[in-house]
Amino acid sequence: MTEFNTATLLAFSGVAYRVGPMSLSLSLVFLVGLGWYTVSVARRWKRFDGISVAELFADRYGHRMGRTASTLLIIAMIGFSATYVKSLSLIFLPAFPDLSMWQLSALLCVIVVAMTLSGGLVSIIRADVVSFIFTLFLLPGLLVLAMRKHGSFHALSRIFSESQMTVSPLAQWSHPDLPFWFVTSLIVLTCFTYICSPWYGQKIFAAKDERTAFIAVGLASVLVFLLYGSTQLAASYFRLENPNLPQAEAVVPQMITQWLAPGFRGIGYAVLFAAAMTTLTGVWSAMVAMVTQDFGLSAFDSVVRQRLLTVAFAFTSWLGANTLIDNILNRLILANIPIAALSFALLAGFYWRRASPTGAWLSAIVGVAWGAGCFIWFGDQGGYTWYWAVFGIPLIFASGILGSIAFPRRVRAT
Repeated sequence: MTEFNTATLLAFSGVAYRVGPMSLSLSLVFLVGLGWYTVSVARRWKRFDGISVAELFADRYGHRMGRTASTLLIIAMIGFSATYVKSLSLIFLPAFPDLSMWQLSALLCVIVVAMTLSGGLVSIIRADVVSFIFTLFLLPGLLVLAMRKHGSFHALSRIFSESQMTVSPLAQWSHPDLPFWFVTSLIVLTCFTYICSPWYGQKIFAAKDERTAFIAVGLASVLVFLLYGSTQLAASYFRLENPNLPQAEAVVPQMITQWLAPGFRGIGYAVLFAAAMTTLTGVWSAMVAMVTQDFGLSAFDSVVRQRLLTVAFAFTSWLGANTLIDNILNRLILANIPIAALSFALLAGFYWRRASPTGAWLSAIVGVAWGAGCFIWFGDQGGYTWYWAVFGIPLIFASGILGSIAFPRRVRAT
């Protein structure tokens, strides 16, 4: 449930509604990305066992690099949380037609903050457990209902072409809505961004031991794939009876409204709210921990500090959701630019002793400049993720390696 969130759920399901079963290749992104996290850093993060992931950068490259890494991660999480608020608002907008998006998102943010303000990480994990249990029933249940209504998998061929029926990304070279290069770039980016995920790091620090951390993320990679994938298939079936949905990203609440009995609809919406709430509070908690730990605010009263910072981050999420988020999937991807820029510094911090502060700084600067430059130059419609991933990731690592070799770490005399 750390990864499962309503923003990705709505975005992926919206793509599935448009392109059919081939959209399952998007869920493969998380199967591969979290699988890479499992084998590359899950045990390492637990061994480090800090308070925030930015501590690694401070310990390895100095406090200035640690604070810079923390700033980049907080910027990324502000973008992520804005998409989460936007998706939560889209889910509940049909139930509150008299409220504007600004009003509804503000109401939802207030509810989330009020429910979780004083509980901290422990309450977040407890809410994760409850929402996980109900989510296991709700989303696969939608697929079961869809198949009972419309028959076998092949029934989808009535509305989707033969190429859209395959789940192999190799068959997507020519499809305009989900080309092969797009899925490939997301797989690469996910592998080199999730390893530095602050909210994942917090959960890993809370794990019992390294073995628990390793098994937990490995299982999560499979479960997240299955949960997203089952909802995507259900969204594909939904198009058989509703071919002209005005907003594809609203397909999940539409399925709940049209397919579930009145009593179960409330449960369905409650499950989605719980999933969004645990994601939001997990991100906010990680941001609070990073600010207090990395910027020297730990001397203030912890309860007051937590409440004030949580409210502040909730406000930025609400404001960003209503001013910056037009397309959920596109903005989710864009928010990863600061995190991808830290990929060399992170992996080198774990695996390469010769990595120097200069190499870390150079790789981060190149990463941010290249990612932002690709977006400015090519844009969403120009396929910037391909240039960002295929050329940017090698550039980040090359600059970090060359910087570390040219300006090695200074060894203090003993």
